[in-house]
Amino acid sequence: MKSNLDNIDFKMAAEEEKQLLHDVMAHVHTFGHCCPKAAGIIHLGATSCYVGDNTDLIILRNALDLLLPKLARVISRLADFAKERANLPTLGFTHFQPAQLTTVGKRCCLWIQDLCMDLQNLKRVRDDLRFRGVKGTTGTQASFLQLFEGDDQKVEQLDKMVTEKAGFKRAFIITGQTYTRKVDIEVLSVLASLGASVHKMCTDIRLLAHLKEMEEPFEKQQIGSSAMPYKRNPMRSERCCSLARHLMTLIMDPLQTASVQWFERTLDDSANRRICLAEAFLTADTILNTLQNISEGLVVYPKVIERRIQQELPFMATENIIMAMVKAGGNRQECHEKIRVLSQQAATVVKQEGGDNDLIERIQADSYFSPIHSQLDHLLDPSSFTGRASQQIQRFLEEEVYPLLKPYENVMKVKAELCL
Repeated sequence: MKSNLDNIDFKMAAEEEKQLLHDVMAHVHTFGHCCPKAAGIIHLGATSCYVGDNTDLIILRNALDLLLPKLARVISRLADFAKERANLPTLGFTHFQPAQLTTVGKRCCLWIQDLCMDLQNLKRVRDDLRFRGVKGTTGTQASFLQLFEGDDQKVEQLDKMVTEKAGFKRAFIITGQTYTRKVDIEVLSVLASLGASVHKMCTDIRLLAHLKEMEEPFEKQQIGSSAMPYKRNPMRSERCCSLARHLMTLIMDPLQTASVQWFERTLDDSANRRICLAEAFLTADTILNTLQNISEGLVVYPKVIERRIQQELPFMATENIIMAMVKAGGNRQECHEKIRVLSQQAATVVKQEGGDNDLIERIQADSYFSPIHSQLDHLLDPSSFTGRASQQIQRFLEEEVYPLLKPYENVMKVKAELCL
């Protein structure tokens, strides 16, 4: 049997399955054909789930091991970007309406934080995986107890040996015919959660591309539209959003499958699992490949960002102007009323005439504000409106991100391949 482990006649197995309509028994017969002396004992005491479920758990573990370094690389690339742009002020948005300023790097850290949670969850689920082991048809190990003539210790020893040979530290003590399908829920839940993080990030990038503040990579010969030559569509981010939606919906399959497993097992789980588990990992893999490509080539347009800030900053600075006037001996209520009137006039220019925000020019022209005219440039410095963003970024990267990435240092240099 050992000498024929890799001697698999897939053509014969396919023919056997046509006759038997049972995939595991097709391979049992095919293996027996290669090992005629062992044909009579192959699969003795076992059930199909001894083969299928244990194999699925190995595949789930190995698949998670493939995704973890890919996600770590995405986080690493974004961390570099956040550090580089830590001090670049940009207009913040709440409800997609202008809000207080933040920095480009701080906004990127919002994406990183979600992805770090996904990395931790993927690692947790991977480490929590347990082997089904040697449990028999309904999980009682009755067939193996009979095989070893009532010797409990031998049954437990066999279970432990098979578990260790498969590379697992623990096996389930309790199973039905299958490992609990709650495991599939756990695995696809973290993949669906990853999908949500990616969708949020890539939606932000698409909106920023519309504002012309940031773009994903756009190749020299790339065509954005067959009809409109000037178009620079964010197709990578759109692809990630499209795939992420599919990934998020796949969680419904294991939820429903687990809920309708009768007693020790029903077979209506099998076909569904063969689709949803594979699709979830293939989808997540493609998303991460594409996301790494995006994160390695993000382009920022500081002049566009600065112009948008200048359109909104005068209104944001009014509180600082009021405080400066009071410090210079002014009356808070009088100053508030003066600025209210000038702000409404400036807003009319912006909204009804399509002009630029001229509030500061109006303040400069009003003698009431002469005590602080010399301070206006300082009061309107965008960097004074970003709070502790740069310090938060530094602490976040040093305390939370870099330690999380340390186990993946040896795979950080791998470049992404864009999946077409």
